[in-house]
Amino acid sequence: MNRNLKTKLDSFCCNYVLLGSVEEAAVRAGFPRENALSEGVGLLKTEECRQRIAQLRDILSDSSSVAAGLKRLAFGSCADAVYLVFADELPPAEVIGRLDLFNVSEIKRVKGGGVEVKLFDRMKALEKLFELENAFSDRTKAESLIKALTADEEGESLDDN
Repeated sequence: MNRNLKTKLDSFCCNYVLLGSVEEAAVRAGFPRENALSEGVGLLKTEECRQRIAQLRDILSDSSSVAAGLKRLAFGSCADAVYLVFADELPPAEVIGRLDLFNVSEIKRVKGGGVEVKLFDRMKALEKLFELENAFSDRTKAESLIKALTADEEGESLDDN
């Protein structure tokens, strides 16, 4: 596999794990939007791609797709939404297609000809992320307690024999 394709494959896999969208991952990996879906599906059919995605999911297992989405909402950029609001006229479809509008919850035209853009609440996303991370930490604490208790029982049973 040539180096350029390997770089695109790695980028696609990383973006696919984080975003969960084949087409968006392919676009971010550098494929043209017109072919992104078919290129992404083609990559997913390869064994190398599936193995790489599995490895990345193992590495990122503590942050599920929900946590990744919450992190994007809490810490993501709103620059593209601001660009859209302050543009003198509506940008062409290909420009809009490249904008990162993940943090946008609603877009509508108002009567005066302007555009109203509502963003997701960052504080709510942070609160939910905090709750999720506490749930992970509580689970880890519970697993540690169970291991400690079972290890102690195993040690006693070995001493009794």
